[in-house]
Amino acid sequence: MGRRIASAATPATALLTRLGIQYRTLSYMHDPSAEHYGTEAAEKLAVDPARVFKTLMVDAGTQLAVAVVPVSRLLDLKAMGAACGSKRAAMADRAAAERRTGYVLGGISPLAQRHRSPLVLDESALAFETILVSGGRRGLEIELAPADLLSATDGTTAALTPA
Repeated sequence: MGRRIASAATPATALLTRLGIQYRTLSYMHDPSAEHYGTEAAEKLAVDPARVFKTLMVDAGTQLAVAVVPVSRLLDLKAMGAACGSKRAAMADRAAAERRTGYVLGGISPLAQRHRSPLVLDESALAFETILVSGGRRGLEIELAPADLLSATDGTTAALTPA
């Protein structure tokens, strides 16, 4: 399954268009049996997994927050907690993540979520001209500059993955 450019509108792409941010969408046929959505995207789009970022909802104690990290790495929950001003963080449960974002697991975009949450992007993204993030549904990725993602989400950066 190769790369295909798509023009499917989602809340995420509508937001980027409204903000005048340059991006492109890439789509692929999602395999319902795939367990790791981000890895599937990297493989099917033939993109370096270090450039494909997953969106994770975390409970940072007093608030839910968004961690955006490479699909090839694990989120350091302690580092995410610190980035959110908390001593620790835990993964949010699926139902809470879907309710908060308005997206389904495997298609949670860091952009245009139903309820805005603080967003922290792993600093490794800054090494790339563009990165890929979920476009708001399984099988759809958005390619954009890391600075544009931060601008669109009022996000910050931090070291969120173990070295």
